[in-house]
Amino acid sequence: MSSNALHVPVMLQRCLDMLAPALARPGAVVVDCTLGLGGHSEALLRDFPEARLIALDRDPSALRLAGERLAPYGDRATLVHAVYDELPEVLDRLGVPRVQGILFDLGVSSMQLDEAERGFAYAQDAPLDMRMDQTTGVSAAEVLNTYPPGELVRILRAYGEEKFAKKIVDAVVRERAKEPFTNSARLVELIRAALPQAAKRTGGNPAKRTFQALRIEVNGELAVLERAIPAAVGTLAVGGRIAVLSYHSLEDRLVKQVFAAGARNTAPPGLPVIPEQYQPRLKLLTRGAELPTEEEIAENRRAAPARFRGAERIREEVGP
Repeated sequence: MSSNALHVPVMLQRCLDMLAPALARPGAVVVDCTLGLGGHSEALLRDFPEARLIALDRDPSALRLAGERLAPYGDRATLVHAVYDELPEVLDRLGVPRVQGILFDLGVSSMQLDEAERGFAYAQDAPLDMRMDQTTGVSAAEVLNTYPPGELVRILRAYGEEKFAKKIVDAVVRERAKEPFTNSARLVELIRAALPQAAKRTGGNPAKRTFQALRIEVNGELAVLERAIPAAVGTLAVGGRIAVLSYHSLEDRLVKQVFAAGARNTAPPGLPVIPEQYQPRLKLLTRGAELPTEEEIAENRRAAPARFRGAERIREEVGP
C-alpha cells in the first residue's frame, strides 16, 4: 500500500494553523521530528511553499515510504535517520542554527500498527518485536523473557499505569520458565487469564496497557522525550513555534511540564523588577491540552486519544 493510503494525519489543520504564523516568511525552516508516513510533512510543504522541511524518523521503512511521498518537493525536504532527541546534532550537521517551526506527532505510526510483523498491535498475532528501529536495541520478547520480575512490574506500572502489574508479571514469570515468549497472542491470552473479571469488562482490550508499557520500554520513549522537548525548544528562533501531539497522559505530562517551565519567570521572589535573564522564554498558545473534534474521531479512530499543545519562543536565552 502507498503511504497515502496508510496514513491519515491527526489534527492536521490544527497543526498547520498553529505553525502558520512562524512559517509564512521566506526561508523558514520547519522540522517534523516524527516523520512517520509523511502526512503532516506533505501538508507543511504544500501549504508553506517558501519553507524548507527537515524530517526525522528512527524507522528506516518510514523514511523510505515518506521519501517516495515527498519526492515531488525535491530538495525542499531533507529526511534524516535519527531519533528526535538528536535534533540539535542533526541541525548542527546541516548547518541550520535556528528553526521557525517544530512538530512532534508522538507514539506509534499507522504503518507500525498496521504491519503485523512489527508486533505493536495486540489485536493480531505477531512476533513480539515493537522496535521502531528494527536495526538496533532489544525486542519486547527479550524484555519479557529476561528482565527481573521487579523490573517488569515497575515498567507495567510506570509506563502502562497497569493496576494489576504484579498479577500479570507473576503469570509471565511462570510461563516464560516453561517456554520463552515469542508472539503476541500468547501474551494477550495470559493477560486475559491473569486479570479479574471486573477489570476485563471496562477500558477496551485488557492487553492495551501492557503493550503500551513494553513499547515505551523497548524504544526508551519517555527518556527520549524528556530530552527531546527541551532540546527542540532550544533550537527555536524567536517567533518560532512548536506543536506537539501526545497520545497518553505520560507523554502529555512531560510536554506540559516543559512548556510550563519555559513560560514562567525564574526570578527569586521579591524582586521589584524582573531582569531579562529571568523572563519567560515561551508563550503558551493552547489553554491546557486541546482535543480532536468528534468529527475527526469519527473519520479517524486513531485520533481519539490525541492531546495537542503549542507554544511560541518569545525570548532568547540571556546569561546572568
